[in-house]
Amino acid sequence: MWNTFVNAWRNPEIRKKLLFTLMIVVIYRFGSVAVLIPGIDTAGLRVLFDTYLESGNLLGYYNILSGGALSYATLFALSITPYINASIIIQLLTIAIPALERLSKEGGEEGKKKIAALTRYATVGIGLIQSFTYFILLRNNDLLLNPGVWSAIVIIASFTAGSAIVMWLGEQITENGIGNGISILLFVGIVARFPQIAMTIFAYFAQGGWYILLMALVIVLLLAMIVFIVVVTDAERRVPVQYAKRMVGRKMYGGQSTNLPMKVNMSGVLPVIFASTFLALPATIIGFTGPAEGGFWYKVGLWFQQTHPFYIILYLLLIFGFAYFYSVIQFNPIEISNNLKKNGGFVMGYRPGKPTSDFLMKILGKVTFIGAAFLAVVAVFPLIFSAATGIIAISIGGTSLMIAVGVALETVQQVEAQLMMRHYKGFLE
Repeated sequence: MWNTFVNAWRNPEIRKKLLFTLMIVVIYRFGSVAVLIPGIDTAGLRVLFDTYLESGNLLGYYNILSGGALSYATLFALSITPYINASIIIQLLTIAIPALERLSKEGGEEGKKKIAALTRYATVGIGLIQSFTYFILLRNNDLLLNPGVWSAIVIIASFTAGSAIVMWLGEQITENGIGNGISILLFVGIVARFPQIAMTIFAYFAQGGWYILLMALVIVLLLAMIVFIVVVTDAERRVPVQYAKRMVGRKMYGGQSTNLPMKVNMSGVLPVIFASTFLALPATIIGFTGPAEGGFWYKVGLWFQQTHPFYIILYLLLIFGFAYFYSVIQFNPIEISNNLKKNGGFVMGYRPGKPTSDFLMKILGKVTFIGAAFLAVVAVFPLIFSAATGIIAISIGGTSLMIAVGVALETVQQVEAQLMMRHYKGFLE
């Protein structure tokens, strides 16, 4: 990995992308920890979110994703989650609404721009809703230094504007930097909170007795999780492809055999990121509004705690759903079959056209199921282990670690791809 980044640094174009990404990350962290919104009791707010983390409230996990910005009441408190939820909603609507489906498939570059614009509008809308509910949380817990209409306007407007700025920063990384902007910003936020998670987990060592053995087991399991993520990220199913010989002018082309690689975990950790942030939306709104204890919405909020069976089952279903959804987007069997046919290629044993696309779809379904099952097991195991032991930090730490490792691997692979394009021999070969 080190050789990869050394080689990347030597290339002026890649170095420029890396420096640009680093600059955006610094801006993001500055807005997450230094730009405080006025009129809020931040000391009391941090105590409140520490309680959420210890009790397993999903707001504690949401605070991890924001890099602690939520507990500091900074400009970027809502982090990238409004943008993620907006992206999910718009992408699902492109399937449900025929006009949006045509726009995304047949609209070309102009269609993509319109879809992106809709996503931005949805981000601001979701950010506004979450900002309002965040204000309700502050008011209900007496954390407003100057209660009033003006204070409400400043706080809600600031958090909403912050969510829009974070969205823009993520887009800048995707377009001009290295890696996926959403994933990079999530990674930065999670890594920033790792010390707190580690301190919470290792505090159990001080209690002695069976906790020492339990924590040793937790460390082994987390290391095993990292190994599994690395192995499955690189695993792929290779479909043999043969190209027919053809005469172009006086030269003979084709006739060679090759492989069509299909990654087992084609969508990376995106299903886990999207499933966890999507589930955080209703839990955040319910938690922010502070429903009365024992009431209906209070009970609904309990369902969205990470160790609740309802949350775990829904989490599993969403991981599988997003895994299949993004696999089809990234690997379109019909499009690949048509491209093979145009270039004189065919999958051995299958006729070009529909038989080939049907075969590829069948293989895609199998490898996606394996990848989704792996993601589901690795993502849910810390939650079940946490529910069994009562150590809530394990569930939060396990999910966060999985996202962080997955994003790091994807980023290294993208750097390697940039090197390959520029004729460098990278680390992953």
